[in-house]
Amino acid sequence: MNDIMKFPFYAKITLTLLGLIAIMFIFYIGQDILIPVMMSFLFAVLLYPIVLFLKSKLRFPHVLAVMLAVILFVLFFIGLFVFLSIQISDFANDFDKIERNINIHLRNIQGFIRENFHLSSREQKEYIDTATADSMEKGKEMIGSTLMSFTDTLINLTLIPIYTFLILLYRTHFLLFLSKLINKENHELLKDILMHIRVAINSYIVGLIIQMILISAMTTLGFMIIGVKYAILLGIITGILNLIPYIGILLAGLLSIVASLTGSPDLSIIIGVIVVTIVVQIIDNNIVVPMIVSSKVEINAFISIVGIIIGGAIAGVSGMFLALPTLAVLKVIFDRVESLEPWGYLMGDHLPKTYTWRKIKLPLFDSEAPSKKNIIKTDIVVPVFTETTTITEPSKTEE
Repeated sequence: MNDIMKFPFYAKITLTLLGLIAIMFIFYIGQDILIPVMMSFLFAVLLYPIVLFLKSKLRFPHVLAVMLAVILFVLFFIGLFVFLSIQISDFANDFDKIERNINIHLRNIQGFIRENFHLSSREQKEYIDTATADSMEKGKEMIGSTLMSFTDTLINLTLIPIYTFLILLYRTHFLLFLSKLINKENHELLKDILMHIRVAINSYIVGLIIQMILISAMTTLGFMIIGVKYAILLGIITGILNLIPYIGILLAGLLSIVASLTGSPDLSIIIGVIVVTIVVQIIDNNIVVPMIVSSKVEINAFISIVGIIIGGAIAGVSGMFLALPTLAVLKVIFDRVESLEPWGYLMGDHLPKTYTWRKIKLPLFDSEAPSKKNIIKTDIVVPVFTETTTITEPSKTEE
């Protein structure tokens, strides 16, 4: 007897939308719990090859291998934090120079307004005071919310290494739990989904790390060429902030402009900072992202932008950062479940990337042109489920 109920198309769409609304609502009200767990899952996927190396090559016990991988992960971030703290403390010592140079630029702006718009300095001050009448009250509220956000960040920074350790430690336990949820005839499909989720997330995070290093290096080099003080610090901060979609590069640009005032009030330095930032972003958006990041997660630009906006609306900056890996996981699942395959196709990017014109490869944006099927052979280890443990065996996959 067939127990599967078939619904008309409009009923399926309605149920799908209700399901999406319910999931988004759950994420919204539970973001303080779910976001650290999701971050930890990403880092656990990134650290798993290290754990596997320590276990297989160096013969470390499982617990010790997981502990050592997480400790190395934490030490890396502590070292980065210490380096940035030292640089920022030196930067703070030059705050008087920044304030003096900013006042010089403000006086120049006031003079320009006075000459061209016939507004005296007193009238300009009255306009500014009127526009910022409620700024003190709003400033207090902003400081309070910032302190709360900083406290939440510290708590998350403490929880993420713990969650990462536990996810890696109980990896086999979680895999067996999933295998018990799925019928045995679907275990091969489950293995395939889990393997490709791991590949997609690991490749995406590695791509982001490469992007961060390249952006930091290019920005540092550009700032050194134009003579900006603290070029290395500003380059690293720009690379880190660039991981935050849209708003990250704006914050980095403003910070770089302010920091450039530690050396000289010369307007040419500020213009140079703006030019370097724009050039680096052009290279990033047109070369680095398509070649390194987008190639790792095959999701079209429209879905990516919508997903990032929804993630930001639900959980702020953390939601924007988690949007693309979450979409990548959903696409892997959709592509391999027959009833969800149309949604996977909708999320995918099936346009041919290049075409050859007189032996020169150029970008191709013609959706009518047929694209070749990509065959990717890997030696990724596929989990084999048993009642007591998870054994791994090499497998070659085709996508």
